[in-house]
Amino acid sequence: MKTAIYPGTFDPITYGHIDVIKKSLNIFDKLIVATTDNNNKSYHFSIEDRLDIINVSLFKDLKLNRKKIQVIAFENLTIDLCNKYKANVIIRGLRAVSDFEYEFQLAGMNKKLNPKIETMFLMSDVENQIISSKFVKEIASLGGNINRFVTKSTVKVLKNKL
Repeated sequence: MKTAIYPGTFDPITYGHIDVIKKSLNIFDKLIVATTDNNNKSYHFSIEDRLDIINVSLFKDLKLNRKKIQVIAFENLTIDLCNKYKANVIIRGLRAVSDFEYEFQLAGMNKKLNPKIETMFLMSDVENQIISSKFVKEIASLGGNINRFVTKSTVKVLKNKL
């Protein structure tokens, strides 16, 4: 069984993230969607809220296969997570060229830490490549329509939070 890890902050999860998840499911038998509290970032949602938003979006709104996806929180290195779940691939989403330099460096560091772990870059569909959690939160805070960027339940959670 081939397992991959898709780490991220998912604050909140967007259709761009979901595209990457769906594409990963076409390649791997199992996908671990892992969210973390990175000390270098501030978050709109707590880790518990993000776990709930991800689970509701994937399994209630979109009815994706629970047997193929596991949603977890983690606080350690992604390569340690790969070892724990016997995954040899880290999935990373790319939106624009501006993402590439950071992602390239991250993939290189992970490779130095564990040469057996590969990083696979996937792009969301064209209509979702511009979506970022940051923009979704900003649009929502200014009263804009975010229905095209996140699932129904996430729209509701964001509106209630603001």
